[in-house]
Amino acid sequence: MYKRLLLALAGVLLLLSGAARAQVDPNYRVVLLTENFPPYNMAVNGKNFAHDANINGIATDIVREMFKRAGIAYDLTLRFPWDRIYKLALEKPGYGVFVTARLPEREALFKWVGPIGPDDWVLLGRSDSPITLQSLEEAKGYKVGAYKGDAIAEHLESQGLQPLTALRDQENARKLVSGQIDLWATGDPAGRYLAKQEGITGLKTLLRFDTAQLYLALNRDTPDAVASALQAALEQMREDGFVDAVQGRYL
Repeated sequence: MYKRLLLALAGVLLLLSGAARAQVDPNYRVVLLTENFPPYNMAVNGKNFAHDANINGIATDIVREMFKRAGIAYDLTLRFPWDRIYKLALEKPGYGVFVTARLPEREALFKWVGPIGPDDWVLLGRSDSPITLQSLEEAKGYKVGAYKGDAIAEHLESQGLQPLTALRDQENARKLVSGQIDLWATGDPAGRYLAKQEGITGLKTLLRFDTAQLYLALNRDTPDAVASALQAALEQMREDGFVDAVQGRYL
């Protein structure tokens, strides 16, 4: 009896999955854009332009599998800078960008698929930094570096800080150790990963001030059936252990 019930349930899920896929135009194709944001997405050769198989990372592997399971075609390109590819996804139908934080002020701007992973927001200091912080308010008296166009930089500005922004977040690691900035506002684990690539270790977390969930953001004109099929694929990937397995390969 229990076995028959499981088989019936599997049949229903298969029918629902097939119905969702049937609603997607088989000729529909998404232009996917991403950036160097290790360990979530990155060019294999470390450069600021890459295409398709030359891109890897936690989010990249997850997004590829999502599109494969949903049966949706795509083109994937890694480009620079972030604010340019974000703007393209915002303005051009058929475009999407990942990974980006799903924030209240962005909610109506895209159709969202995720979450793909978390991104804690931290203020890092040098290993010998005497700075102690209990809040962002206390950081206002210091020079804070951040990544231009990133959600963290936007959040700092909304809280009355005036971050010194860089076009590449790893530049802030070098600025921190050279004394050009006192604090580096970045993501965790991304910041530590980037610093390590620059040969910089031992940075201290002086404040963990927020957390964001990272998503695939699709242009608002994306058909609902496309977004729904991708979301269903992601949920299936979580249940069958694919997402955990990908994270284990990188972290």
